Amino acid sequence: MWGMLDIPTSGMIAQRTRLETIASNVANQNAILDADGNYSPYKRRAAEFAAGDPSAGTEAGRKMGVHVASIWIDENAVRAKWDPSSPFADANGNIMVPDIDPIAEQVNAMAAARGYEANVAAAEALKATMAQALRLLA
Repeated sequence: MWGMLDIPTSGMIAQRTRLETIASNVANQNAILDADGNYSPYKRRAAEFAAGDPSAGTEAGRKMGVHVASIWIDENAVRAKWDPSSPFADANGNIMVPDIDPIAEQVNAMAAARGYEANVAAAEALKATMAQALRLLA
């Protein structure tokens, strides 16, 4: 059953996934090889949110909260860099490298952290309200 605390919890989970995606972008901003060692420049990823929780057991639960609908890959997030000494250079001496702006990623990370903090504050307020309601009943 979806309780009041499940809504900010879903927001925290979604923001955590967003932060993990941003961390992946920053960590791979210079990666031009894939896990198998093949030339494949890393492409920026972003978490896309959607309303509700499709895995909830009730119809009401599927309408509440938020979830990560997808992690999309920006196929255009590469740029040419002149490096004629690279074994992956083309005829003009250019290689394709990830086009990830660390400043933009930091701003996105700060926004995700603020979103996470807002959900924590909402959960704390709900807990305090429930505790006060229980005190009134006793």
